[in-house]
Amino acid sequence: MEYDLVVIGTGTAAMVCAMRVAKAGWKVAVVDEKPFGGTCALRGCDPKKMLVAGAEAIEAKQRMTGHGVEGTLRIDWSDLIRFKRSFTDPVPEKHERRYEEAGIVTLHGTAKFTGPDRLSVGDQEIEYRKILIASGARPIPLVIPGEKHLIDNEGFLELPSLPKRIVMVGGGYIAAEFAHIAARAGAEVTILQRGPRMLTQFEPELVSWLMDAINRIGVRVITDTTVDAIRERDGEYTVHASGKEGPIEVAADLVVHAAGRAPAIERLDLEKGGVAVENGKLKLNEFLQSVSNPAVYAAGDAASNGPPLTPVSSHDAKVVATNLVEGNHRKPDYKGVPSVAFTLPPIARVGLTEADAKEAGLKFRTKCERTSQWFTARRIAEPVYGYKTLVDEQTGKILGAHLVGPGADQTINIFGLAIRHGLTADDLKTTMFAYPTGASDIGYMV
Repeated sequence: MEYDLVVIGTGTAAMVCAMRVAKAGWKVAVVDEKPFGGTCALRGCDPKKMLVAGAEAIEAKQRMTGHGVEGTLRIDWSDLIRFKRSFTDPVPEKHERRYEEAGIVTLHGTAKFTGPDRLSVGDQEIEYRKILIASGARPIPLVIPGEKHLIDNEGFLELPSLPKRIVMVGGGYIAAEFAHIAARAGAEVTILQRGPRMLTQFEPELVSWLMDAINRIGVRVITDTTVDAIRERDGEYTVHASGKEGPIEVAADLVVHAAGRAPAIERLDLEKGGVAVENGKLKLNEFLQSVSNPAVYAAGDAASNGPPLTPVSSHDAKVVATNLVEGNHRKPDYKGVPSVAFTLPPIARVGLTEADAKEAGLKFRTKCERTSQWFTARRIAEPVYGYKTLVDEQTGKILGAHLVGPGADQTINIFGLAIRHGLTADDLKTTMFAYPTGASDIGYMV
């Protein structure tokens, strides 16, 4: 079988690119070894945030106890998972139907390159003019004894019941978000973080404020710790680690891999396709095209060119689709892409960190303040609220914005808009936002 374009993967990047190229009259096929829909819709962002909704209800009740709200509230984990599945279960069929309605062929199986212009899916041999690798990401191998006992994000989001004692290996987005969900559902959570602090992608001041919320719900965080092994006995686990003060052992009923992800490209037999790889990443040019096989493009987490975020996957896919149909001329632009960890409260960032701006030699002014007394926080009895902003001294443009607290996941988008489109601090100060809302605080932050 021959196709103009074959897309490996069926997540956000795959859907966006396949649809656009098929609309241009190309013969397109998509292939996936997992149910159609990709990480975000099935195993990541969307189902995770549906579980966060349950945690938010518990958190709101706990904050407002003594402020006019009384009574008991708890999470029924199996019901919460059932609620999540009400969204995720229909996704594969909906995606397959959308592809088929667009005239795109759907293939199930593991794709492997068998040559520079062909691949196999099971027993089927396929020839292509172009190919898009949009296979997403996978957990980074830890290469430790007992690694097989770890579950990943996919396993956590499918748990039929919640174990009592949970250890998160790693201290990034996944660990922070899952810890907030699990702790509010009644689990005892321990986070083992290799570095000196959690959430290293975010500004240290804001993370330190967020730690108050993490400590408030009883999550135990042990930093500067390397996990050495996981032992299992009679269905229980012991996590062995090395810390500053010597060996550490933590008992657990569940151990979650939260130590980072890498492009899921190891099963593709890239060498047979003449697709160059360096340090576990595809070697791509500025058009998201393989430097060694011009028929091959990549997008999203598999490309690992921009931040590992769903909007970036969609953006990459639009870039690739344009370059496929019109020839290489469009390049990705990751300026002003917000990122959020959906902790409670959320922490968010967009643009440069203070360290980034200093390293770039920029002249800028910084405002950084914990603002627990502001109305946005006071009205819901949330003690964690604060910001850091960076403004260029010469142009007045926003260089970076960092938020933690109520509504940070929404307010950060306005700062993203400002950075991407060159708005200044004065532009934001003179904008009349609805009041009282989180956005109405922006003028005081810059």
